[in-house]
Amino acid sequence: MKNKAGRSISIMIAGSGGAGAMTAGAILLDAAARAGWYGLMERSYGPQIRGGEALAIVRLSNRPVATRADTDQVLVAIDWRKTERFLPELRLTPDSLIIGDSKMGDIPEAFQSLGAHEFQLPLTALARKIANGRPNMIVLGVIAKLIGLPEDITIAALEKALAKKDAAARNSSIEAVRSGMTAAAELPQLHSFPEAPPDPVERWSITGNEAAAYGAVLGGVRFAAGYPITPATEVLEWLATALPELGGVLVQAEDELASVGQIIGASFGGAPAMTATSGPGLALMTECIGLAVAAEVPIVVLDVMRGGPSTGIPTKSEQTDLNMAIYGLHGDAPHLVLAPMSVSDCIFTMQWSVHLAETLQAPAIVLSDQSLGQTRTIIDAVPDVAFATKRKLPEALNESYQRYEDTESGVSPMSIPGTPGGQYTADGLAHNEKGHPSTTASDHVMQLSKRLRKITDFDYGRHWAEIDGHGETAIITWGSVYGTVREAVEEMSDWQDKLRLIGIRLLAPHRPKDLAAALRGVKRILVVEQSQTGQFHDYLRARYDLPGETRSLSEPGPLPISPQTLHDQIAGWN
Repeated sequence: MKNKAGRSISIMIAGSGGAGAMTAGAILLDAAARAGWYGLMERSYGPQIRGGEALAIVRLSNRPVATRADTDQVLVAIDWRKTERFLPELRLTPDSLIIGDSKMGDIPEAFQSLGAHEFQLPLTALARKIANGRPNMIVLGVIAKLIGLPEDITIAALEKALAKKDAAARNSSIEAVRSGMTAAAELPQLHSFPEAPPDPVERWSITGNEAAAYGAVLGGVRFAAGYPITPATEVLEWLATALPELGGVLVQAEDELASVGQIIGASFGGAPAMTATSGPGLALMTECIGLAVAAEVPIVVLDVMRGGPSTGIPTKSEQTDLNMAIYGLHGDAPHLVLAPMSVSDCIFTMQWSVHLAETLQAPAIVLSDQSLGQTRTIIDAVPDVAFATKRKLPEALNESYQRYEDTESGVSPMSIPGTPGGQYTADGLAHNEKGHPSTTASDHVMQLSKRLRKITDFDYGRHWAEIDGHGETAIITWGSVYGTVREAVEEMSDWQDKLRLIGIRLLAPHRPKDLAAALRGVKRILVVEQSQTGQFHDYLRARYDLPGETRSLSEPGPLPISPQTLHDQIAGWN
C-alpha cells in the first residue's frame, strides 16, 4: 500500500513504567514540530496505576496524520522489562531497526523472531557517565540522530520540556542527548524522514482531551464537575486551570452521580455546564441524564471511551459505549449523541455540542475515546468557529408563564432562577406546561411529543457528517476510526473514483433523509467500527434504509484497526 499523500516515519520507545519512554516521545514530537513537521504520539500503558509497561508510538510526517502507520521503522527499548506485552501492537518488518541496551543482555527472543535489524547500544553505561544522566535522554539523542533531526532543534525542545527543572538537570539531559547522538553515528541512518514543508504555518501541539476541553470553553461552558477516571481525567485537569481564568468553576465531586447532579444544578441556574467521564461513570450517570431530559436542562457529558465491560481495559481504546449512549436512558428520552472524528475535531464537536444542548435545552453525550483523548498531535491552528449560542428566554414574565409551553419548535422559554415571575418546578415527574406534576395521558403525550420534536425537527445543517467522494462503494464509520479509514482511502489510488467516505458526527437523533442523500448512487456499503458485536452496524441497519449489499468490519479493541486492514477488505470485495 503506497502512501501517495506524504512520507512518514514511525518510532516506538518502550520501557517499564517510570523509565521515561513517554517523556522522550513527547520531546521528540515537539522537536519535530519545531522543525516544521506534523505528527502524533500515541500512549500505550499497562493497567497498573504505578509501574508496569509503557510504549510511546511517535509518527512524524510532512502532512497531517490522524492514525498510526501500517509499519514501524524503529523500536528503541530503554529496558526490556515487561515490553513483551506490547508484541501484538508492534508493526515491525525485516527493514525495521530494533535497538536495545547492551547492559540488559540480548534482545529477547520474541523480538528477534520479528526479523528486524538488531543493534545494541550502551544506553545505561552512557547515562552513568553523566551526573544525573538518564537513559531515556540518551535514547532521545539516538533517535534524533537516526532521523536527521537537528541538534539545536532537539535541544530547544528539551529545554522547553524541562523549563521547571533546575539548571543542573537541564544540563545533564542536554549532555545525554548529545551523547546519544554520538553513539548513534555507527548505526545505519534512516533517510525516510519526511521533508519539512517550505512555508510552515502556525501549529498546535494538543491532545484530544485538551482539545475537547478547549472546545467546551469556546462553546461557553463555565462550570464543570467531575470525578477522576482514566482516560478522561486530563479533560478535568485542563478545565481546572482554564475555567477560573474565565470566571468559571470546576468542582471535583465525590463520585460520578454527584458530578452529573452538580452540572444539572449549575445549568438550571443559567451556566452552561459539562462533565467528563468514561464508560463506568456514564453508566452511573444515566438516571440523572434522564432527569435532564425530563426537566429540559441542557448539559454536556463527555465520555472518553475505554475497553469494557466493567473495569475492562482502562488504558486502551474501544467504541463500545455506543449502545449505552443511544439507548441507555429509561423511558422515551430523546437526547443528543455526537462523536468527534479526530483530535482537532474534538474542538469543533464539543463546541457544537454545547451549542446544540443550550439551543435545544437537552443533554448531549459526546463519545470520544482513549485513542483520541490521550493521543498528542501536531495540527495546523484551528480557526475560530462562532455559533450564535443562546438559550430561549421568556420575553415577558407574569402569572401566565409556562416553562414547558408546547411551542411549534418544541423549545420552551427557560427563565433564570430568581427572575420575578419566572418561578417553576423542574423535576423528573411527568408534568403539564406549567411544570406541575401530572399523570394525565394528554399532558404526558404532549410533553413526550414536544421533547422529541425539538430534537428531530431541528436543522443540523451540514455538520451532521463528513462526506468525501462520489463512488459506488461507501465506507461508513464514526469516531476515532474515521482517521484510519480516511488514510486508507487516500492511499488506494486505484480505488479513488470508486469510494465514498462518510463519517457520522451526529449519531442521535438519526438523520434518515440526510444519509439517504449521501448514499444516492451507492451499490455497496462497508461499515467500519471498533467493537466486537457491531453496535454501529446494527444501529445503522435499525434506523436507516441502506442500499445495496452491506458488510460489517467490526474489530474489538484494544488493538487499533490498521489502514492495511481496510485496504485488504476493500480490495478483496469483488
